[in-house]
Amino acid sequence: MQPVTFNTLIARNKRNSYLLIAFFMLFFVAFGVLIGEVWGQGDRTFRVGVPVAAGALAFLLTLFSYFGGPSALLGMSNARQIAKSDDPELFNVIEELAIAGGTPMPRVFVIDSPAMNAFATGRNPKHAAVAITAGLRHKLSRDELQGVMAHELCHIRNYDILYSMLMAVLVGTLVMLADVFVRSMYFGGMTGRSRRRNSKGGGGGQIIIVVIALVLAILAPILARIIQMALSRQREYLADAASVDLTRNPQGLASALAKLSGDREILESANRATAPLYIVPPVMRLGHDARNLLSTHPPLKERIDRLMSLTR
Repeated sequence: MQPVTFNTLIARNKRNSYLLIAFFMLFFVAFGVLIGEVWGQGDRTFRVGVPVAAGALAFLLTLFSYFGGPSALLGMSNARQIAKSDDPELFNVIEELAIAGGTPMPRVFVIDSPAMNAFATGRNPKHAAVAITAGLRHKLSRDELQGVMAHELCHIRNYDILYSMLMAVLVGTLVMLADVFVRSMYFGGMTGRSRRRNSKGGGGGQIIIVVIALVLAILAPILARIIQMALSRQREYLADAASVDLTRNPQGLASALAKLSGDREILESANRATAPLYIVPPVMRLGHDARNLLSTHPPLKERIDRLMSLTR
């Protein structure tokens, strides 16, 4: 069994990103076929048109995710870009790490929030950005800041940012599509022609299709979330380990994670789409804390223990 190198990891992440795009587009078309069968009921134009429209929508969403996803995620996070003159120390830390990791200097953003968190996004290292909350920036020492930024730059170097960005946008869209379909069925999807058809005794197959569509609509977001959780957890462990390779100081990131573990400030701009991007799950509005069993991040204690084991 060959060891996993950074080059093989990068190649794997690129491949997984393309597979995710292909799966997403195929799923949209398949979902469109089911919707066409449920709502079209005898109308050939409708039954053919809906899958075609679904495929076109999936293609457009993929293009948007690839080219416009980073800006959308930064906008949703209320992040504002800063210049080196605004925070020379932060820029110096990131520049040193970018040189050490062989990656271009990313754009730097700040989120004006007392919550403690950070994330990276972009489609590739040449078009990458890192964002840090004001709360985290002001509460970290230089070594801790270096550990956090190294973690984020490793996500950039490993192409985790592309996969995470696509997952954030595409899974969010999938959840929305499934929710719209389930609500439409609840508020009258089996009305009109479907009821008349069923009353004539020809709706047995239609009922089966409706059941399949409903089951798919309910399970698809759950399965997507589980896949997202499993893959994201592995990437967090790898980014932690890779950051130590850059800084040669496991205690810096471990100390920063320890501070982050005690943070209970609500990150107002966080939502379900952006939460997996952050270095730790953010505390969100309505008392929701993403640090639970379905979190896309591994437990902080395990991450800290792994880092501290590198010092022994």
